[in-house]
Amino acid sequence: MAGKGSCRLNSIGFGTWAWGNEFVWGYDPSRDDGRLAATFRQALSSGLNLIDTADSYGTGRLNGRSESLLGGFIEALPASRRSQLVVATKLAPFPWRQGRRGLDRAFNASQKRLGGYLKRVQLHWSTARYAPWQEAALLDGLADLVQAQQVDELGVSNVGPRRLRWMQARLRERGVKLSSVQIQWSLLSPGVAPAQELLDLCQSLDIEVLAYSPLAFGVLGCPPGETPRPSTWLRQRLFRRLLPESLQIRQLLAAIAKERGVSMVQVALNWCRATGTTPIPGIRSPRQAMDAAAALSWQLSEAECFALTQARERCIARMPSNPFQSR
Repeated sequence: MAGKGSCRLNSIGFGTWAWGNEFVWGYDPSRDDGRLAATFRQALSSGLNLIDTADSYGTGRLNGRSESLLGGFIEALPASRRSQLVVATKLAPFPWRQGRRGLDRAFNASQKRLGGYLKRVQLHWSTARYAPWQEAALLDGLADLVQAQQVDELGVSNVGPRRLRWMQARLRERGVKLSSVQIQWSLLSPGVAPAQELLDLCQSLDIEVLAYSPLAFGVLGCPPGETPRPSTWLRQRLFRRLLPESLQIRQLLAAIAKERGVSMVQVALNWCRATGTTPIPGIRSPRQAMDAAAALSWQLSEAECFALTQARERCIARMPSNPFQSR
């Protein structure tokens, strides 16, 4: 808990979606792999120990690249440092992955790419919207892995409060604790009311909420008056839409950042922490790693939290919804 006059704080991790993704993030192995190794080392040196990845991260022929890079970087660490990490990967419930053993092959492949350094396995999204009959068996299969001590923890991603209640009840019957839930959560994230309901539910159930895209693909770190041009068409299109519509939020982020002598990124991450989530921003450079970790050294006041939340409610700009997000 934070002190009087402040918001309660969670930690910060980091995500690796961009590590291998050409389409959204413009990944180039010849240019980026050395920098990503340095980014990883800096993140750990700065105290970021929760690392999120997925078996589907990586474009086309680079599928699984994020896990492979991460596994190699971890292998180079001393054993004592490796033991301090929480490495979490997400397994995609593709239509051909069916039945209680439907994710076993994917799990084993992820374990191999990660060099065995996997602490938490997560269901990447719910199948409730397109194949509800598929989900119970897959969830049971992941619970089997925990009970067989093949992995320590179990999490889920992109689920709403209704689906979470069902999952929690099923896992409780098995005697398996649900460690975390991932949702898109930021000052520009969509689905505010159901997301807040999910946060409240997770608090009552003692489930950690991991906030992905906490910087809205980088939009929330853009100072007012600047118009950066991202390297990929998809992010360029997103920035063209969101930058004008998010101006008031970014002006407030910039004002708080200037007053405190910190970055807008740190302010946006600390708003996520103050709302009871653990943000997992994507990082691709040592500078980004240091900036994210620096948010751990301070906290927003209640007044600053309230002002940002009010600005969020007034803003009509919203990130795209994840098509696999369940209710």
